[in-house]
Amino acid sequence: MRENGRVTSATRRPETPASTVLPRLIATDLDGTLLRDDKSVSERTIAALAAAEQADIEVFFVTGRPARWMDVVSDHVHGHGLAICGNGAAVVDLHGGPGAHRFVKVRELARENALDAVRLVREAAPGAVFAVEQTYGFYQEPTYPKLHMETPDSLAPAEKLLAADAPGAGEPVLKILAFHHELDPDAFLTVARLAIGDRANVTRSSPSALLEISGPDVSKASTLALCCAERGISPEEVVAFGDMPNDVEMLSWAGQSYAMGNAHPEVIAAASGRTVANNEDGVAVVIERILAERLR
Repeated sequence: MRENGRVTSATRRPETPASTVLPRLIATDLDGTLLRDDKSVSERTIAALAAAEQADIEVFFVTGRPARWMDVVSDHVHGHGLAICGNGAAVVDLHGGPGAHRFVKVRELARENALDAVRLVREAAPGAVFAVEQTYGFYQEPTYPKLHMETPDSLAPAEKLLAADAPGAGEPVLKILAFHHELDPDAFLTVARLAIGDRANVTRSSPSALLEISGPDVSKASTLALCCAERGISPEEVVAFGDMPNDVEMLSWAGQSYAMGNAHPEVIAAASGRTVANNEDGVAVVIERILAERLR
C-alpha cells in the first residue's frame, strides 16, 4: 500500500535484537520492506524466503494491500500460502493465484462505524475525500485522486457508497481510505485519530496524506496474533519487518522486529532492531543471518 518515495541512508550491518529464542515465523510487510522500489522481489530475497520455509520457519506476508494486489508475491508463497491483507482486515489463501484467492478470515469495518469515521474526519479536516475498500470491490468519491492501480467500481459520495442499498452492500467493508490534498501526512493521521477515537483503527502506509481506516482493534498485529495463536506460536517466536506507521503495532508485538533502513521514525522507535533498506534486501540480510546462526 506504500508509495515508497523516500529512502534514507542505512547502516551496512543490521542492528540485532538480543534473543535466545529460535524463530518459528517471519512476518514481513511488502511495500518499502520486502519489495524493492520498483515493486520487484530480488533473487536474493526469493532465495532467503525459500530457505526459511525449508528450515520450517513459516513466512507470512502482512500488508496493507488488498488481496487482488498480491500478484507481486503470489509466485513466492510456500506451504500454507496465507497472507494478511488490508492491514489485518483479511487473511487470504493465495494458492489459487491472482483473481482466484480465497478469504480465510475477514475482520470487517461495520458500515455504521465507517459512516461515523467519514463524518468525524470531514468535520475535523475539511477537504478530506474518501474511498471504500471491500473484499472484492473498490469504490470512491469523484474527487478522490487516482492513487491506485485500478478503476473504481462506482463513483459517489462516501455516505452513499456506505449506505445499506449501495453497490456491493452485501460485501464486507475492509477499510475506508481518506485523502487530504493539503495536510501533512502525520498531522492528518493525528487529527483523524483524535476525531475517530475508538470507533475505528486509523493508520497510514503512504508518504502522502492517505489514511487507512479499519475496524476497531483491527491491525496487522492483532490479526497476526490470531494466526499465531492458531499455530501455537508465541510472540517471542516471531520475527517481523516493516517501514511505515501501519507496521508499528506488529513490530512492537513480535519478539524480534526490524525497522528497514528507509523506515519512518515511529517504526524505528518501535522496532527492537534495524536492518538495511528495502533496495538493499534488508529482509533477506536478516533471514540469512538467522539461518546461519541455526547451523552453529
